[in-house]
Amino acid sequence: MNKVAIVLGTSSGLGLACASSLLERGFLVFGGSRSESPLEHENFIDLELDITQEAQIKNFIAEVKAESEVVDVLVNAAGMCEMGPADESTNLDLRMHLETNVIGGFSFLKYFETLILSEETHIINLFSISAKSFFSNTLSYTTSEFAKKAMIGVLEKEWKKYQIRFSNLYIGAVDTPLWEDYPDIDTTKMLKIDDFIYVFNALVDAPEHIQFPDITFLHQEGFLD
Repeated sequence: MNKVAIVLGTSSGLGLACASSLLERGFLVFGGSRSESPLEHENFIDLELDITQEAQIKNFIAEVKAESEVVDVLVNAAGMCEMGPADESTNLDLRMHLETNVIGGFSFLKYFETLILSEETHIINLFSISAKSFFSNTLSYTTSEFAKKAMIGVLEKEWKKYQIRFSNLYIGAVDTPLWEDYPDIDTTKMLKIDDFIYVFNALVDAPEHIQFPDITFLHQEGFLD
């Protein structure tokens, strides 16, 4: 039987790339995103999912359970990222980032717990390098990434009883469609999606006894403050 994966954020960018890679490896993949994914594959099930809406999360989990009792791999690639200086950021900007990247993520994981297979399930969380460092013009996003890191860290401790793997990827800027909204930003010194997939595939293909708790990677000309 196919192994089963859930990938959040499959409409574009890294989530879409992760889903494509897992399909190539023979997984049955459930994709969740607010807008339709361009991915077409007989083993890909595309489901509408706004993780800020609890009812949609429940429906998503029910759809997965109709096909499988457990999930082998969860890729948490959903989230929002909007940039701007602090003096132009609003309470609503911060609230929306927290609602999506932290509260929505927690809500999904809470319902996902029933699909965990002890000693097998691998949860892969995608973080920006902003979860480890501070960059100008990213107040709302960076705040949410640090909060998401804390939330995931606590769940990892509490879910030790399942003896599952958590892999947290702290990724430097990747040249994805996100940057089309910021034409003044130079993308030539960013990672390419293929660079990211190289690391992602290493995680997925590794023997189950190997742990990858935290991995930080970025372009060789990138930097950490």
